[in-house]
Amino acid sequence: MKRVILAVSLAMIAAVAAHAGPPAPRAEGIEGKDYRWNVPAGEKLEALKLKGDRKRGEEAYEVCVGCHLQSGAGRPDGTFPQLAGQHTTVLLKQMADIRAGLRDNPAMYPFAATLTDPQELADVAAYIEQLCIPLEHGRYEGKDADRQVTTGRALYEKECKDCHGANGEGVRERFYPVIAGQHYRYLLRQMTEIRDGRRRNANPEMVRIIGKYTDDQLVAISAYQSSLVMPGSMCRARAPASRK
Repeated sequence: MKRVILAVSLAMIAAVAAHAGPPAPRAEGIEGKDYRWNVPAGEKLEALKLKGDRKRGEEAYEVCVGCHLQSGAGRPDGTFPQLAGQHTTVLLKQMADIRAGLRDNPAMYPFAATLTDPQELADVAAYIEQLCIPLEHGRYEGKDADRQVTTGRALYEKECKDCHGANGEGVRERFYPVIAGQHYRYLLRQMTEIRDGRRRNANPEMVRIIGKYTDDQLVAISAYQSSLVMPGSMCRARAPASRK
């Protein structure tokens, strides 16, 4: 069964990529002197004004399943983030930024481009936000995990919690994402890209804060964040298979 699901997912990815239009134009991001983070304009602003329909969003989300999985759990190897339970504001902003060429994501752009209008963006975001939170996700698994988490906690509480919350719950109204329970490898990759100027739609304040952190410190912070429990409705544990 797993092989069948994987084959379908890969076929879906290939089909969409083959029929996608040209790449998104490269909008000026944080590298530009006039860059302003999270400007309230365009289809993002329009989508924020709309009420998302979860039923329609479930249908539109099918194009996302190949990478983010039906559950919205993403992949622990860091290639695709867990989306389930994320704030709609964050989801809308990231989708709109990718569609506008402000955030470089060649793997996701062909899929994001298939969403037709602000209403469909709102529908998909509403559906994703209400998905139950997976019980398991990718964590730091080194032998020094306890030390890394302890070090990461101190760094997080010093400069991260004012924006992302004491428990990594983020702030919906300010477009700050839930980071608690996100995959460790994804967190590490994104913070490294933000620090190094490669995530062009980043918040300049976050760049300022983590710009001074070493690779080892980013590992520790990511280890701690991934150890937190994501807020929201958790998925139910599967009942053990009955023996016949």
